[in-house]
Amino acid sequence: MSIHSAKKKQLSGRERVLCALNHQPADRVPVDLGGTACSGAQVSVVARLRRALGLDKPGDRVKVTEPYQMLGEIAADLRQALGIDVVYLPNRKNMFGYENAGWKPWRTFDGTDVLVPADFNTDLEPDGSIRMYPEGDKSARPSARMPKGGYYFDSIIRQPPIDDAKLNPADNLEEFQPVGDEDLRYYEQRANDLYNNTDQAIAAGFPGTAFGDIALVPGPWMKDPKGIRDIEEWYVSTVLRRDYIREVFARQAEIAVENLKRIHQAVGDKVHVVFMDGTDLASQTSLFCSPDTYRELYLPHAKKVNDWVHAHTKWKTLKHCCGGCEPLIDGFIEAGYDVLNPVQTSARGMDPQHLVDAFGDRIVFWGGGVDTQQTLPFGTPDEVRAQVAERVKVFGQKNGYVFNTIHNIQCNTPTENLLAMFEALGRKL
Repeated sequence: MSIHSAKKKQLSGRERVLCALNHQPADRVPVDLGGTACSGAQVSVVARLRRALGLDKPGDRVKVTEPYQMLGEIAADLRQALGIDVVYLPNRKNMFGYENAGWKPWRTFDGTDVLVPADFNTDLEPDGSIRMYPEGDKSARPSARMPKGGYYFDSIIRQPPIDDAKLNPADNLEEFQPVGDEDLRYYEQRANDLYNNTDQAIAAGFPGTAFGDIALVPGPWMKDPKGIRDIEEWYVSTVLRRDYIREVFARQAEIAVENLKRIHQAVGDKVHVVFMDGTDLASQTSLFCSPDTYRELYLPHAKKVNDWVHAHTKWKTLKHCCGGCEPLIDGFIEAGYDVLNPVQTSARGMDPQHLVDAFGDRIVFWGGGVDTQQTLPFGTPDEVRAQVAERVKVFGQKNGYVFNTIHNIQCNTPTENLLAMFEALGRKL
């Protein structure tokens, strides 16, 4: 597509996102909501937004498509109403190891009536909190807990005391297995459906490509996770047991490449961007690892996987990293990631103009559109409109930008602020 034609005609969502992924101008900045597991919205937020837009019918309930984060489905009618340009192709099973199928009614602590998968099986504890089970199997130890009145599940650490003499990297590789035929058929069917029946870009999340993602380390979908599964112990091990972690990553990368070969045979280039890695390596004010450590411990394995993708597919690869990760971005680019999400602009070093000036012609920014810690949940509609307009102007300077909030939209975010966000993006609601 020529630059001239991109300026002249109204593009489809798919074309618009492809322009951004290739740093080409488009008719407007593309917009994502629900295109990845880190760019959606909590289910109660989605339910209220649907009501405000008049999309609800009597008895309607929003599906919880990711129980771990309690994310609500961004259904086709909502995507159309909001002008969303991305649609998600998730894995066959969710973070608790069961399929999103056989929907049944459930009520959240805030009183929202929703639908949850059939194997969403919980128990109430004496203190009013609820327990979740891996694969929905109540004969197993619970793997997550939602506190009374809460909105999300927290992983329960199920790791016995570590005996270093008996540590075996194979234990931390248990979840990285060859992709099965049932999963391949699922990917093929879903990719064909989304490619043929939507005009949006397709974002996928294929398993096994994230190195040390701390949400995955406890294995909330596993009945008996072995190895290093405690979050604090894992971070400590990246320093004290680095050879162990390096061996886990090396073998994981080999399995990931073999799986991606089979997945690509199933879906081809119908997928446009792949959420490859959700490993957070920074906090609001500091790093969890130095740039040198990133290059030594993480980069070689990420590069191996990214290099295979770029040599054999048309997919673009996305790296998620919260916090002030600015000192690591050069390393992310060197590792071969095409896209950075969620672009947490409130963190140290993450000023939008600086990011665009320093990296904007080498990586696509996916996120950063409005602050979900302060402005969106606590600001006025006018403050939301102003921030959205500013972010679109700044991040759009080099064309490599997909608008999204900074990570998922959190519970209790005012609906009027969400409407203001989309109005600032040019939607007539």
